[in-house]
Amino acid sequence: MSTPTKVTPISGFPEFLPAERLLELHFLDVIREVFELHGFAPLETRAVEPVERLLGKGGDADKEIYGVTRLAGEASVKDAALGLHFDLTVPFARYVLENAGKLAFPFRRYQIQKVWRGERPQEGRFREFTQADIDVVDVGELAPHFEAEMPLVIAEAFARLPIGQFRIQVNNRKIPEGFYLGIGLTDVARTLRIVDKLDKIGPQKVTALLIEAGATPEQAEHALALAAISSTDLSFVDAVRALGVEHPTLDEGLDALAAVITAGRAQAPGVLVADLKIARGLDYYTGTVYETQLVGSESWGSVCSGGRYDSLASDGRTTYPGVGISIGLTRLVHLLVTRRGLTATRSTPAAVLVAVNDEDSRDASRDVATALRARGIPCEIAPSAARFGKQIRYADRRGIPFVWFPGAAGAGDQVKDIRSGEQVEADAASWQCPEADLRPGVITR
Repeated sequence: MSTPTKVTPISGFPEFLPAERLLELHFLDVIREVFELHGFAPLETRAVEPVERLLGKGGDADKEIYGVTRLAGEASVKDAALGLHFDLTVPFARYVLENAGKLAFPFRRYQIQKVWRGERPQEGRFREFTQADIDVVDVGELAPHFEAEMPLVIAEAFARLPIGQFRIQVNNRKIPEGFYLGIGLTDVARTLRIVDKLDKIGPQKVTALLIEAGATPEQAEHALALAAISSTDLSFVDAVRALGVEHPTLDEGLDALAAVITAGRAQAPGVLVADLKIARGLDYYTGTVYETQLVGSESWGSVCSGGRYDSLASDGRTTYPGVGISIGLTRLVHLLVTRRGLTATRSTPAAVLVAVNDEDSRDASRDVATALRARGIPCEIAPSAARFGKQIRYADRRGIPFVWFPGAAGAGDQVKDIRSGEQVEADAASWQCPEADLRPGVITR
């Protein structure tokens, strides 16, 4: 007799309980609705990409790629060169190249899908998680107003979710790029990746890393002075100019960021913040970049990020520049569940438990459930014909607000709100479930 395999969780691969999954689905429904209201078309891409395409697209993410091989049989060279995608932007860029002749540009898409990263698991950081992305790509040129649209769509979605106050931090990669070149730092990509760690490791360690990378103490001081600039209005422009650095790329970045902040102040006052320490570590970003924090929970880091990319999708003849933003959905929901105690009001979609008088009359209970479901009222039938008190307790444990009692011996049906105790006569063909109870709501434990 074989020894049973011990069941143990695998770190970094989260699995929600039913109430938490219902909370996540509520977030998904709201986010998808907002994305579609703004005309983004749904898309899903394959889980794997050629490793050679994934390599070099993610900066420090190169070491995080999961390779894919077959367990049985001899793997072909092609199989061995596949990896799970670490974000949804790289596969989307590949999708655009393959289908450019069938798409109408500018192409707007949303994508809600799993991604995989081989990073060290910790709270809010997973190896498998769901992202919710929107992107706009065009042929040759991408109008700058799309860079302002991305955070405004996210602001609308987040305003509908039970997450409290939030702040979308915006920068433009051309600002630090032009600034670094203006002070003589030529390895822009490396400098950006170092400065991007500022919130995680602090200014002293960032200074040390910059000097180690070849910067002088004065150059490192200037880089940190730029990163310290933040404002909800256009005053960041004067603050940068006051540092006395000049470069044409810096000018382009300041103008572009000013346009985004101006649009934000008009449509989502107080939400968008020009924050010049935001860099984003991925190498493919070339323009505006975004990060989003929940006010009062800044230690969680960013729960939504993205930016503009001009060269990620190119076949050598035609370039398809784009801009996008991504919600780390699993990360956001997990942190709200574990840190703020958010959960769904019940662990089942059912709003009604149809009681069973006795097993011989289970068909009558099934008829009631069928009638209710036909009218869009989610319900389930009691698992056994136990005493009504036990059936009510079953509904209470699952958070089901109503129990339906089919009439026996010619008596009429009755429905009971087990929260208030009110019980009334009802007909499955006409009874109206209160709108607030049709779907699970959100509560704080």
